[in-house]
Amino acid sequence: MLPVQENMEILDNSTSKFPTFLLTGIPGLEFAHAWISIPFCCLYATALSGNSMILFVIVTQQSLHEPMYYFLSMLSAADLGLTVSTMSTTLGILWFDANAISLDMCIIQMFFLHGFAVIESGVLVAMAFDRYVAICDPLRYTTILTSYRIIQMGLLMVIRTVVLIVPLLLLLRPLSFCGGNVLSHSYCYHPDVIKLACSDTRANSICGLIDLILTTGVDTPCIVLSYILIIHSVLSISSPRERHKVFSTCVSHIGAVSIFYIPMISLSLVHRYGRSAPKVVHSMMANMYLLFPPVLNPIIYSVKTKQIRNAILRLLLMK
Repeated sequence: MLPVQENMEILDNSTSKFPTFLLTGIPGLEFAHAWISIPFCCLYATALSGNSMILFVIVTQQSLHEPMYYFLSMLSAADLGLTVSTMSTTLGILWFDANAISLDMCIIQMFFLHGFAVIESGVLVAMAFDRYVAICDPLRYTTILTSYRIIQMGLLMVIRTVVLIVPLLLLLRPLSFCGGNVLSHSYCYHPDVIKLACSDTRANSICGLIDLILTTGVDTPCIVLSYILIIHSVLSISSPRERHKVFSTCVSHIGAVSIFYIPMISLSLVHRYGRSAPKVVHSMMANMYLLFPPVLNPIIYSVKTKQIRNAILRLLLMK
């Protein structure tokens, strides 16, 4: 009877609406996971400490209570959310080889992961608008970007995130998943999960495409349009020194946009067109997508923004 029972268990597990997924660390380098965890821990520590410090100095320093820094605090909060949402599963795999995750836990992780990514994209649009108003219409800056309007923009980002992400994830519940539910990354990523479904995923794909259009498809043109108007305004300034001074205020934001969108677009392209690429490429691209913005954003803004740099130095020196 034992062989029959084993076969029945295999059959029951081969197709399931409540599967257990297996996350993947660094393919081909499983033997070195303990050593690989060291740079990952350093990156996570940098992201957590850097963004926490940015948030702390903006909240505590009265001189930083301005629209530009409010948006920066939102960016740091989103980066903290991205870091925390994936840190437990990634380090769990590298330290303890704990790679099993249920569908419900996967959905929860995807809500926070994709949610904070959408919020960060919205914050980058808001920061582009902030730079546009500061450069192209400086006399009306304080009347346009009031505290009330900034709160409205923040709430709009959260509402957009919930409205777009919740239906996308609820559509995963009716799906059936076949055996061999091995994911490509150390965290749950929506395109990665739906590839494992053995039922019809057209509704999921359509919803995902709509979400992509209403986030990246809207946010990217808004940022590009803002910088076209900014460049046009800067070029009208006669003094080269003044042009450089004005445009230098945008360097930090341009850096933040680049390190967020380039890895994200690259990962999306790898998922869609690079299926023949080695698994280690997928893994490294996925980790770059989530780790680069939270690690580099505090460094960029600390180096390029004098007020933030001075506030952090005062905090570290306890002056």
